[in-house]
Amino acid sequence: MRGQSPAELVMGSVQLGLAYGAANRTGKPSREAALRLVARATEGGISQFDTARAYGDSEDRLGEALAHKKSIRTITKLSPLSELAPGASRADARAAVDASIEESLSALRRDRLDCLLLHRAEHMRSHGGAIWERLVERLEDGSVLSLGVSVSSPLEALSALACPDVVHLQLPFNLLDWRWRKAGFKTCLASRPSVTIHARSTFLQGVLASSDVGVWPKIEGVYPQALINIIAGLTHQLGRENAADLCLAYARGQDWIDGVVVGLETEDQLDDNLRLFIKRPLNADECALVEARIPHLPVKLLDPAQWPK
Repeated sequence: MRGQSPAELVMGSVQLGLAYGAANRTGKPSREAALRLVARATEGGISQFDTARAYGDSEDRLGEALAHKKSIRTITKLSPLSELAPGASRADARAAVDASIEESLSALRRDRLDCLLLHRAEHMRSHGGAIWERLVERLEDGSVLSLGVSVSSPLEALSALACPDVVHLQLPFNLLDWRWRKAGFKTCLASRPSVTIHARSTFLQGVLASSDVGVWPKIEGVYPQALINIIAGLTHQLGRENAADLCLAYARGQDWIDGVVVGLETEDQLDDNLRLFIKRPLNADECALVEARIPHLPVKLLDPAQWPK
């Protein structure tokens, strides 16, 4: 229950299907390594996995690894529907939704999807509302058990909260991201206490846990070494093990976050994260100290979709 216990570790699986992340130095694991990693994760107590139709063969690997573990929950995302033209008919939009759902069911080896999120928040209203309308119908027929939205900003999140069928939000959040405080998101969320909140991008594609300035995007007004020094100072002052520990402890210190999605590509990373999630989160005073120390940074840094290619 939100606010009664720290956010749990949710295993992100984009790295199982794609070579992903600015700080990724190991690439996409082999099929055998991916299956071992998922098995180790369930043995370590992880009960939720995040994936998407767009994550390469991530769904297929999770489906194979979890074929006989039906109690494990998978949260997947609708195809981004990139092939669907902006002016496509309602019938075409509904057919694209069905095709994505059927592909996910087959890949995950399930007869129902535990939770399905829109990968693009704008699809709630695009194509005359046909995409979301069809998702609600699939919710009603039982092939999808719950619906939500993967959002990129507080504006998208607040818009999604206005829909009563949305019971799950995945959003970007880390110790640099001031946007959620400015938007008063926690206060707005109080009117929807049953909505589950999962935070991704806790390490900002790995750059926050790295001391290598070379992995940071080159953005005007952003000085990586200065930020690395601030994070190192806070890590020492707050008695945390390393920058990764600080990042996770800060996210888990937010009483409005239910789960933190962390992408993993090696068993060593899994072991490190399982160990860090046992440690206590930051308390309210410590979170406030972090927020006071971090400078106000441009949104272009906070949103990897805007990073220079």
